[in-house]
Amino acid sequence: MKTINCIIVDDEPQARKMMEAFVSQLGGWKILRVCSNAIEAFEALQSSPVDVIFLDIKMPIITGIDFLKSLKKPPLVIFTTAYNKYAMDGYELNVVDYLLKPISMHRLLQAAEKVSERLNAGTEKGGNGNAAEATFMFVKHDNKLVKINFADMLYVEGMQNFVRIHTSTKPYLITQTMKAMEEILPASLFTRVHKSYIVAINAITTVYGNTIEIDTTAIPIGSNYKADFMNKIES
Repeated sequence: MKTINCIIVDDEPQARKMMEAFVSQLGGWKILRVCSNAIEAFEALQSSPVDVIFLDIKMPIITGIDFLKSLKKPPLVIFTTAYNKYAMDGYELNVVDYLLKPISMHRLLQAAEKVSERLNAGTEKGGNGNAAEATFMFVKHDNKLVKINFADMLYVEGMQNFVRIHTSTKPYLITQTMKAMEEILPASLFTRVHKSYIVAINAITTVYGNTIEIDTTAIPIGSNYKADFMNKIES
């Protein structure tokens, strides 16, 4: 039986302790990290493969719902909350279960069974297929998670192990690879045109020769990317 790796995300210390105690009793489950906010959860998802998130909803800075919406390929999610008014959000985001606090071991066992069924069926592994396509992402910048709307992005510039995200208001330098950015950004809105550049299709003002202009910035089109790029904008 495959070990089910999970993280717990809750801003309340007592709630974290309770969930940790409950989940540790589940056979075949492993708690990779216990997080107090979405920033820590974001870091946990970057460092290890996670199958399930126990996610509180009402947290400061970034709510559990906004955090989940920002993930292009989220793990399975079990909402843990004291509020029943977000149940419809959970349904729309196709979460596995919706646990109301105070959570009982009986309800946790039911949720764990649902996780096993989904993982065994292979219908949800590694993604949330029925959720609407994300319209924004969160990036770690200056020790904070910053929300960037895809509509505000102009292009992404690769710089070895960093990327600079150029937006209509300001640039953000983050620790990320171009390959990872290419996977995160929706292919319907962005396209890679060079080993060092990903551009927002709607932001392009001119294309001539092997050059793209976005406002006054000239971006080269790499020979390995030109055919795919031209097919995409001409289709």
